[in-house]
Amino acid sequence: MTAMVRVGANTRPAKAKLAPLAGLPLGTIIQDDCVAAMARLPEASIDMIFADPPYNLQLGGDLFRPEGGRVDAVDDDWDKFDTFASYDSFTRAWLKEARRILKPNGTLWVIGSYHNIFRVGAALQDEGYWILNDIVWRKSNPMPNFRGTRFTNAHETMIWASRSEDSRYTFNYRAMKAMNDELQMRSDWLLPICSGSERAKVDGSKAHPTQKPESLLYRVLLACTNPGDVVLDPFFGTGTTGAVARRLGREWIGIERETRYVKVARGRIDATLPLDESAMKTMASKRAQPRVPFGALIETGMIEPGAVLTDAKRRYRARVRADASVEMGEKQGSIHQVGAAAQSAPSCNGWTFWHVEQAEALVALDELRQKYLLLTGE
Repeated sequence: MTAMVRVGANTRPAKAKLAPLAGLPLGTIIQDDCVAAMARLPEASIDMIFADPPYNLQLGGDLFRPEGGRVDAVDDDWDKFDTFASYDSFTRAWLKEARRILKPNGTLWVIGSYHNIFRVGAALQDEGYWILNDIVWRKSNPMPNFRGTRFTNAHETMIWASRSEDSRYTFNYRAMKAMNDELQMRSDWLLPICSGSERAKVDGSKAHPTQKPESLLYRVLLACTNPGDVVLDPFFGTGTTGAVARRLGREWIGIERETRYVKVARGRIDATLPLDESAMKTMASKRAQPRVPFGALIETGMIEPGAVLTDAKRRYRARVRADASVEMGEKQGSIHQVGAAAQSAPSCNGWTFWHVEQAEALVALDELRQKYLLLTGE
């Protein structure tokens, strides 16, 4: 085990500057300031960072419900900054270190409210990140506005950004589509806030005022990481990121300054069981699937030479030749070339455009390609 600040009941953050770590402290909570801890991690070593930084809520006093009960709001010292300038300085510092340790194709997720997310967004653009999406987490059960002076604050915003404009980032598009009843996943996510048995508690009270629901992290990690990827959370809190990462077979590293949160997070993650390996399989993106030449379908007899191909509306007809080329009148070529020529289009995906009649129904070539993959186990 490499040297690091270890978790323990009486552990305190180190004051002196520590030497860089020799390797990645996987599955470990580093108890330290987030900027100092990230500075010790190797450059370009992290696949994804999920950051839930202080929101700098600027609460002006206690908040009470109409019946007189006090609202358990965020009033901890870690969320307090003297000025916007000091908050901006802190934000730039952790974003700079985060970008240094991200792999070239890594991504950053950062969540916030209207108090801070716009300042964070500007800072990350200044730092060189490339924004991919802003995700609106719509809370299905938000806390009401007790004073009745504003709209109920029913959402938080997440920014998803790649390390740079040129990053070839991971996005498991088909897995997200499968989770959403085969519809494209949208950028507004309706999910409940953390409550009930999921809420970590100490002596019957909330362990952390802003614990995020596991459903939120589940979707984030499934969307843009793969099993074995390294996920870092520099504001670890009670360990939601670590618990979900362990469940999904991702490696994780947490950074947390507060001892009381570290103890809760460690126990929570230790109690989390990873999913069975077979359950970990997700819908692969078309880019990641093995390439299947059209000729493979002819070689295996799934399509016979001489078969007639047509589009879904039966406007065009082409005949399959023995060498896997197709002809439509004087036009000859691949399924893609002839499909494009039929529509006078610059390009065409012949797999989805062309269909073949089987059992008195039109079947897309892409459907036959998927059957071929299942039969061959590719």
